[in-house]
Amino acid sequence: MHKPRSLRSALRRLARPLILIGAALGILLGQHPAWAEGTSPSGTDPLRLGVRSAILVELESGRVLYAYNAEEPLPPASMTKMMTEYLVLKAVREGKLRWEDPVTIGVYPGFLGRDKGSRVFLEEGETRTVRELFTAMAVYSANDATAALAEKVAGSREAFVSLMNETAKSLGMVHTHFVTCHGYPEEELAPFVKANGDKNVMSARDAAILARHLLLDTPEILSFTSIVRANFPPGANRKQEIAMENWNKLLPGLRFAYEGADGLKTGFTDEAKYCVTATAKRGDMRLIAVVMGAEPAPGPEPDKNRFLAAHALFNYGFQNFARKVLAPAGQPVGDVSVRRGTKDNVPAVPAADIVDVVPVGHEEDVRVTWTSVPDLFAPVQKGQKVGELRVESPYPLLEGTPDIPLVAGEDVPKAPWWRIFFAAVGDFFANAYRLALSVLNRA
Repeated sequence: MHKPRSLRSALRRLARPLILIGAALGILLGQHPAWAEGTSPSGTDPLRLGVRSAILVELESGRVLYAYNAEEPLPPASMTKMMTEYLVLKAVREGKLRWEDPVTIGVYPGFLGRDKGSRVFLEEGETRTVRELFTAMAVYSANDATAALAEKVAGSREAFVSLMNETAKSLGMVHTHFVTCHGYPEEELAPFVKANGDKNVMSARDAAILARHLLLDTPEILSFTSIVRANFPPGANRKQEIAMENWNKLLPGLRFAYEGADGLKTGFTDEAKYCVTATAKRGDMRLIAVVMGAEPAPGPEPDKNRFLAAHALFNYGFQNFARKVLAPAGQPVGDVSVRRGTKDNVPAVPAADIVDVVPVGHEEDVRVTWTSVPDLFAPVQKGQKVGELRVESPYPLLEGTPDIPLVAGEDVPKAPWWRIFFAAVGDFFANAYRLALSVLNRA
């Protein structure tokens, strides 16, 4: 049913002066419409790594460049020690521990020092420094040194394992559970650990999260993990040094050396097979590669498959990706409308260069979008947050989806009262015009 012609004609007659008044005020006062918002990894193994699980991550951005079965909880063996390293370094940073602090070896580390895997033959009652023990853990994967540090930090092995699990949860490691501080097979640790089926597990993704926090939160870890060879000092009952060669054969001068490799941690048990969490840097890009469950290779180098898989991951990353500045610091990405200011808009700029990883030859696959703060009122100060920027990429983030703040590129003082008054009048007529037009469209 149509409305009477007289009503439609009256509405049109009312709309015409409103349109003219609104347009005139808009031109006079410089009002603008509201700002409008601008707008692979998989479960397959195309690299044919031949491992149970793998992931490749760029450190700074946290982009996952390659993933295979990365969510499955698997035994991490001595890669467990990355969490012990993280907690010891955190204690040092917080001043709770010093590198030259003495550590008296307890019953449990002494037990591990007698016959439990890689060790530096610690004896109950002897004293070592935090630095000596940490070097033995990071370079030689010494189980006894790891246990001694755990007891030093938390008072007992049980308390330290609880701290490990609490920290894993806080870091977002959702497929991880720790039973020991070192990763040695739990069933072989009686009477200290009961063989009740509870095991250390960690997914490749969680190992990458942990490695990323080690590198970003405690970058001094590399001064230890990059050591190729070191000697563990003699003890009270042992007069000879122990020659320690790093188990990570990706390091310079070792059998499977990879250019730029300088950490982090290997692992092996019969159940876990051969594992490695490795990092390498070339130019301005650092990658993290995790390999879990590599089968033993025939011959004299049974661990080579994990290092060959790490090579393949690193080659894929360095050859196919690069870091790129997507939005330079201080360069406007657009304008944000300002109400009641001496200017009607303010440039939105990144406070720092926005850098992310792009696939070489397909840089257009990665782009930035942004949104503004709604109803931004003057005064606006330079550096004040006025919006958020987001990087859209086909490569997911290892952790979270953070928005990047955009800030005002200049000051916008509050306008004088008369300008604010006439702006309000202009808004009134503009709203009346939109209402009238809406009614006409429904007529």
